[in-house]
Amino acid sequence: MNLVAIGQINLLKQLYGEIFIPKTVLQELSIIHKEQLSERYLWIKTQPVINQNMVDVLLLELDKGEAEAIALAIEMKADLLLLDERRARKIASHLGLRFIGLLGILIEAKRKMFIFSVKPLLDEMIAKAGFWVDKKLYERFLKETEE
Repeated sequence: MNLVAIGQINLLKQLYGEIFIPKTVLQELSIIHKEQLSERYLWIKTQPVINQNMVDVLLLELDKGEAEAIALAIEMKADLLLLDERRARKIASHLGLRFIGLLGILIEAKRKMFIFSVKPLLDEMIAKAGFWVDKKLYERFLKETEE
């Protein structure tokens, strides 16, 4: 996750309190962070996915982390799901899930005054984490956030 790569994972705690992630997402995050996140950040809870059949179906279209995240969100009746990939968002929408992406998180964090500017964080995610944003979306995002 890009927020881990730039040292801003605590924005999720500030915005949402406790979060639940499937095991695959924890493994992906631990590779980036080089330590066991669930031990350092007690507000990140790992929850196993029960419905492996749903994961298998979702794997036809998505990577394992996204498939497990969507299946877990359904099982837990989650209020909100963090997704950035277009295909995953489309599937989540068809399944009736509410979701937010990293740009939405940055907007929300600025609105709640947890951060003062989105541009430095967005630029850092692009440079350090390989976060990809279309040039037009980047410009529109900065305009909408008045930066």
